[in-house]
Amino acid sequence: MNIINSISEKHRLVSLPEPLHPLVSVIRVEDMRFLESNIWEHFSVNFYCISLKRNITGKTRYGQQYYDYNKGVMTFLAPKQVMSIDASQMDPLNSASGYALLIHPDFLYKHPLAAVIKNYGFFSYAVNEALHLSEKEEKYMAEIFEKIDEEYQHIDKHTQDIILSQIDLLLNYSNRFYERQFITRKAVSHDLLGKMEQLLNECFEGGEGLTKGIPTVEYLAGQLNLTPHYLSDMLRSLTGQSAQQHIQGKLIEKAKEYLSVTNLSVAQIAYQLGFEYPQSFNKLFKKKTNSSPLEFRHTFN
Repeated sequence: MNIINSISEKHRLVSLPEPLHPLVSVIRVEDMRFLESNIWEHFSVNFYCISLKRNITGKTRYGQQYYDYNKGVMTFLAPKQVMSIDASQMDPLNSASGYALLIHPDFLYKHPLAAVIKNYGFFSYAVNEALHLSEKEEKYMAEIFEKIDEEYQHIDKHTQDIILSQIDLLLNYSNRFYERQFITRKAVSHDLLGKMEQLLNECFEGGEGLTKGIPTVEYLAGQLNLTPHYLSDMLRSLTGQSAQQHIQGKLIEKAKEYLSVTNLSVAQIAYQLGFEYPQSFNKLFKKKTNSSPLEFRHTFN
């Protein structure tokens, strides 16, 4: 795998002059010309990359998914994430446009954003889970990229603070617009929710119980071709609960069924539900229902 360590190196690989600042840069997509196309087949970068792109003819791949950029979308790449770009399809004369903001982690050093940026789940989303912007939203975002680019042109003692405040604003708007996307794409989201419920039912209704352990968020997300962060954020937007809370809810629901209609011991139920230790089952049941499994069973006697 190829690793792009610096922003300067990224500039060179897309045929751009040296950046004005070694730790932050705004690239205009229409100015990029990809060199050494074999590099882009499997690579990672050691900096953040926030992109707003329109009308890209090439395809970007993350994992097993490809994404076509044919209108305004945003993607968010954290350091060390593995990516792939089909650079052979990048036509220098096409109508591609947009921005790529490159931020080295050192640029955030000693600023609150250094800790906060790690809390934005969309840096762990796959490319096919990109942020699709309305015309109005795209205008907001483009203006922020422009302001960062303008500030980046004249570096003085205020430059870093001003750019960091704009990055903070960009991330907050991105968070808002992702939450909007989960709502406006409810048909797709509800379809995914239904598929997840079906997966959980198949796990819990199997004749042998959960012999392979409790289903994880990673397992469900993989089955749905989503990243765990995207699945949890989508579910939280729709239902107020994360994917982990959905799994726990299904566990408790099934546990109540076993406790009320079977003579299985609490330990047997725990193992049937995929718990390695009955104590873990007892602790979760008590937390979710305010009663122990035995106390719950006694209400039926």
